[in-house]
Amino acid sequence: MSGEKFLIQFNREAERDLEFLPKESRVRILEEIQRYLSTLPFRPVKTRIKRMSGFSPTLYRLRVGDYRVYYRICEQSVVILAMLHKKETKRWLK
Repeated sequence: MSGEKFLIQFNREAERDLEFLPKESRVRILEEIQRYLSTLPFRPVKTRIKRMSGFSPTLYRLRVGDYRVYYRICEQSVVILAMLHKKETKRWLK
């Protein structure tokens, strides 16, 4: 399982979020997405990857500094749903 690669896809909302991020944050988030989500996107890594409870289908969160990347896993794809500052996540999750 660890040798498998997952395809990273961004929905429209995530693409829009990416456009509005500061350049330094955007670069770091994209690096972390590639590093953690391309191989084992469902494996918790300390406090970085978390499976969110109460969501169906399953929702995951990747923590990158003050930003949170929310995604779902569909077969061999990781679909990025949103990239938000941590202050905005409560509103988005509702």
